[in-house]
Amino acid sequence: MSEEFHASQSSLERSRSAETPADPEGLPPVDHGAARVMWEEYVAATGVVPQDSEDYVVECFGDSPALADALLHEVMHGQKRATSSLLVEYADEGEALPSIGAHWVVCSGSGEPALIVRTTELRLAAFDDVDEAFAHDEGEDDRTLESWRREHEKFWRRTRAAAGEDWWPGLTAEPGQELVLERFTVVWPEDFADHGAGR
Repeated sequence: MSEEFHASQSSLERSRSAETPADPEGLPPVDHGAARVMWEEYVAATGVVPQDSEDYVVECFGDSPALADALLHEVMHGQKRATSSLLVEYADEGEALPSIGAHWVVCSGSGEPALIVRTTELRLAAFDDVDEAFAHDEGEDDRTLESWRREHEKFWRRTRAAAGEDWWPGLTAEPGQELVLERFTVVWPEDFADHGAGR
């Protein structure tokens, strides 16, 4: 089960709780003011979107400061160019799905903006339909499909349990329970931007 889709703007990994108060065991609130400054610098330098555009979201990876920083490091200094999340999380938070071409200000585990990425590919898929290429592009652990399945199953069992829900991989074969698989490119700051990112 795999379906290409385009949706309106708003991943393991995207935090769905960026607006919530600080939690001693969770992520702190993100700094929207600093994120806006970064966004305005990007828009002014690149002209990719209109000067008054607010077509971006501000989020962290993961569900803890340590995981947010580890995954951010893999984007900044490694090969991580993909992320995955649960479709049901968007519904739970009343958030729109990402869209191709949309931007995301990625924050550190302390809530400070660090990068801007742009979504280049989106699809819905069941857990068992994730392939080796996508696991490799997520850039985590040893980049194999085996480790992707192991670590993501642990992650989603944990995060859904924290939301009071049971979760298991086979659930993603049901409509409305799929994974959101997202590839992206880094576009800002220039020192970290992917070559040929089309800024």
